[in-house]
Amino acid sequence: MEHYVYVYIDPRNYEEFYYGKGKGSRKNAHLKSKTDTEKNKRIKAILNAGLEPIVRVVAKGLSEEQALLVEKTLLHKLGRSLTNISSGHFSKNFRPQNTLHIDIPGFDYQSGIYYYNVGQGPHRLWADYRKYGFVSAGQGKRWARAICRFNEGDIFVAHLKGKGYVGVGEIIKKARPIREVKIAGRALVSLPLQCRQMGDNIDSDEKCEYVALVRWNKSVAEKDAIKSRGFFTSTHVHATLKNQPKTRAYLEKAFKVSFSKLAL
Repeated sequence: MEHYVYVYIDPRNYEEFYYGKGKGSRKNAHLKSKTDTEKNKRIKAILNAGLEPIVRVVAKGLSEEQALLVEKTLLHKLGRSLTNISSGHFSKNFRPQNTLHIDIPGFDYQSGIYYYNVGQGPHRLWADYRKYGFVSAGQGKRWARAICRFNEGDIFVAHLKGKGYVGVGEIIKKARPIREVKIAGRALVSLPLQCRQMGDNIDSDEKCEYVALVRWNKSVAEKDAIKSRGFFTSTHVHATLKNQPKTRAYLEKAFKVSFSKLAL
């Protein structure tokens, strides 16, 4: 038997208050339900007023999966004005309610927006990153795993501890052991790097530096770092800025960029 999607309408104000999917006589089953839900309270109030809910089929001739998708679309459209308890199936395919005023990764742009901690020290130097177009982390499994979480196309903001934010870049090549990395046809370790110890533990997958190639959209010298006090920072190599709208807005203004455009 084919499925359909139905709606319950309050005849007192013609407000739609419940969507469902079913087949056969499913759409009328709620009229006899005794459960203590917002939907049934609404139906009871309508009946006590000497009226009956208006029940209408919205879409018919559907497979169950199609009916679930139509139901979810309608639930999403009216959101909290409905008495449905469940948000419906396909929830991950719809943006959260009341978020049209903000950009959401995966909906308004495809790539993630992340934070990267430069971790400047004996094995890495911001000046080299900026000049040659790469970022790195390593000298241990924990840090190697962290930088390997960056994917090609990810947009990130680089932060230098004690200094501030120093660049906005895009990952163009996922991180891999430093011995495998070439820039402009030359092995990275053969370049005249200011950091002389990047090649330490080069033959060890567990202890070597891991390097991701980067296209810098905006970058500044260490002395010109943009202050970060009061905004998001982390000691982690990799962190998301998904839930940091204040910091994202500040960085967009400071670096004169649009994350949503960069991450298309």
